[in-house]
Amino acid sequence: MSGRGNAIVAARPGRSVVLCRSPLTVAISAAQLQSARDQVSGTFMPQKVRIALDAMGGDVGASVVIPGAAIALTRNPDIEFLLFGDRALIEPQLVNHPALKTVSRVIHTDVAVSMHDKPSQAVRRGRKNSSMWLAIEAVKKGEAHVAVSAGNTGALAAMARFCLRMLPGIDRPALAAIWPTARGDSVVLDLGATIGGDAHHLVALAVMGSAMASVLFNLERPTVGLLNIGVEEIKGREEIREAAELLRAMNLPQLEYIGFVEGDGIGRGAADVIVAEGFSGNIALKAAEGTARQITEFLRAALSQTWRSKIGYFFAKNAFKALRDKLDPSKSNGSVVLGLNGIVVKSHGGTDAEGFAYAVDVGYEMVRYDLLTKINQMLNRDGSALPPAPTAPEAVS
Repeated sequence: MSGRGNAIVAARPGRSVVLCRSPLTVAISAAQLQSARDQVSGTFMPQKVRIALDAMGGDVGASVVIPGAAIALTRNPDIEFLLFGDRALIEPQLVNHPALKTVSRVIHTDVAVSMHDKPSQAVRRGRKNSSMWLAIEAVKKGEAHVAVSAGNTGALAAMARFCLRMLPGIDRPALAAIWPTARGDSVVLDLGATIGGDAHHLVALAVMGSAMASVLFNLERPTVGLLNIGVEEIKGREEIREAAELLRAMNLPQLEYIGFVEGDGIGRGAADVIVAEGFSGNIALKAAEGTARQITEFLRAALSQTWRSKIGYFFAKNAFKALRDKLDPSKSNGSVVLGLNGIVVKSHGGTDAEGFAYAVDVGYEMVRYDLLTKINQMLNRDGSALPPAPTAPEAVS
């Protein structure tokens, strides 16, 4: 059993040092916290973490982003914000959050990337002047440590790749998130940054995901599994079987490859890191979120049918609240776009303020525990930990 219960992520209300956005995790000791810090050599610990927000991203934009930033500030008072978007929409929201206003700077633009824009359209039309691009560019220029957006996923991945460029040995970005499981938490990637992928891409995902898991879960050698339709070696697409052969042959010191993992293995916590190409990973994510909502609705209906069930709920309401929190997708909001020369976090577009705050928390912790340095270390700084990458076009269609 791994030490994944000791994941280090964002502080939550009512807890001291808290972890992962999953309610399955527990508070950790100061010694464990220091151990996680020490495992990254040369860890970058700025006095203030400056976060660039795409204030126009998501289904409703500033009316969720600004309150969410205010919530995150109460948990992490050493944050400063750069707010990119329409000043006429942002400033009325800031009036309601004076503490946030004092640590924020508004950079005006009235250009926003639509949730329906194709990635290529977003890059052409929104490059240089959209709120999403400007937030990412702030990271490139060193004006911010991390960018957070609830906007169009494909556009965010394309713009981030175009603006920040990829790390050596990595040909495409990936979305990675912390997934609550029966054993604690796992890192799951790719959740939809790109579609498809050859064996090299899957191996790169394994390396980056294990770097994230080692930082967050304080693991020296995280276990890694490839998502597949069966655990037998003869099953699955050719690129998945080839990636499995590569991982076994390479025997990388920074991760332990355990084989194929079926879909039900994600929830069981079969591995510290679950690797999938973006199409399969996104379907798995949406299916899990839908199932969580379905179970919640089933419970609500069952507990309201008779007076006896209502009385039972009254005596067990704390347990049901804990279950509801575990099943709430907003509590696991915030995916890291891995593989870039900078840190970018993607929030669900339809999240509420509390959910967006969790995405900001993720960005904060990625900076505090210097994820980028850890990934570079695992890539041996020049990509030599990976097999040769095929030539990949820079333009994103």
